[in-house]
Amino acid sequence: MPHLLTEKKDGVFWLTMNRPEKRNALSPEMMVRLGLAWREYRDDPDLRVAVLTGAGDKAFCSGADLGRLIPLVTRARKAEDEWDEQILSDFSLFQDGLLRGFELYKPVISAVNGYALAGGTEIMLATDLRIVASHSTFGLTEVKRGIIPGGGGVSRLPRQIPYCKAMEVLLLADHIDAQEAHRIGLVNKIVAPEEVIPAAQEWATKIAENGPLAVAAVKEAVQRSNGLPLTEAFQIETECGGKVFGTEDAMEGPRAFMEKRKPVFKGR
Repeated sequence: MPHLLTEKKDGVFWLTMNRPEKRNALSPEMMVRLGLAWREYRDDPDLRVAVLTGAGDKAFCSGADLGRLIPLVTRARKAEDEWDEQILSDFSLFQDGLLRGFELYKPVISAVNGYALAGGTEIMLATDLRIVASHSTFGLTEVKRGIIPGGGGVSRLPRQIPYCKAMEVLLLADHIDAQEAHRIGLVNKIVAPEEVIPAAQEWATKIAENGPLAVAAVKEAVQRSNGLPLTEAFQIETECGGKVFGTEDAMEGPRAFMEKRKPVFKGR
């Protein structure tokens, strides 16, 4: 079976990390497939929101495969198959797989159903909304293995939760449960394990019904203005908004409201 499963349905792009026997650890194949999938999502105008989850009920993603991926990246082992070769010949696939430095203004929801550790937490940090099962566990445990959370964890975590909590997660490298993750603002919503996918579907459907150009402009403005002074942030907000206000969708939304009907957004 492929290490990543994808499905397109009603404007939603479903991505399932598919190594349940390895707690969905990131293999070279999975990284290549993720990188290609995110590019496909970005470029397909019919896809409006993505949901990322893990196969099985034990794990979202337990991080990088320490026997396969990390030794390959550190050159401790040589390439052994086509997936290894692709990672070494085009490292942007690895980076894109983690959404690290990859420009994506369409929204992504994490549906976390168990362990989300190390690279699993890092991938989650790259998503916009996070729905998690009550038994989920999080952590950036890399320093315990003598490496760092270099897949975006060091850069993203202190921007998303208070500094001292971020440093606690990064330096102690302990696991935290779903309740603590919610308390510190790392995740949006905790649900029963069997409700993770339905809850993600509900949010994805709501987003897919919104104006896709407006949704993308909101994410772009937020990401580009993050950390900037307000004067610069306002300029970016104006720029992103300006691209939307002259579109057909921007005329359709108010018209549908006045006509008391559901808008039909076409992404143009």
